[in-house]
Amino acid sequence: MQQLLNLVPILHIKLSRNLLHFHNSSCMLMVANTLLDTEATAKAQEREKFLAEACPPLDLPYSRDELLELCKKLHEQIGISEEERYSAEFKLNMVLNEVRDLNIKIVDLRGKFKRPRLKKVRMSADAMLKALLGSKHTVNMDLRANLKQVKKEVKEEDKQLRDVGDWRKNIEDKSDRKKMFDG
Repeated sequence: MQQLLNLVPILHIKLSRNLLHFHNSSCMLMVANTLLDTEATAKAQEREKFLAEACPPLDLPYSRDELLELCKKLHEQIGISEEERYSAEFKLNMVLNEVRDLNIKIVDLRGKFKRPRLKKVRMSADAMLKALLGSKHTVNMDLRANLKQVKKEVKEEDKQLRDVGDWRKNIEDKSDRKKMFDG
């Protein structure tokens, strides 16, 4: 028990130190808070003073109430134009969706039907002109008559080369030459 009584003054001293520390810190915080408030008000006053010097007050041709009415009218017009824009955008999206659906249908239909292969048609020049100009204009164009006629000339040398004949006969003729060299 004696020991407990001896501890009570020590606890009292520790508690009083903690309370004193807490009291001191709270006082410091209060002083700092008031200093911050005064500094903020001083900055605000300085800012207003600078703005008053740098920017003179506006001279508007309308009063404040008239300006508010004008703003309301402008906001109403903006709202109307936004509604029109939205409706136009909605209609555009509907049309684009419809076009996309129709394109899909076209692609489907193309796949179902096979196109016939076109055949080559031989037409004479007269038939082409008749088809282009109609049956009233009859123009006779014989393109073959306008072609140049080329006659083939047969040269005698070519004829001799073709008429060489049997190669054995040719060798026998050459054998006389060989005898001349051997001789």
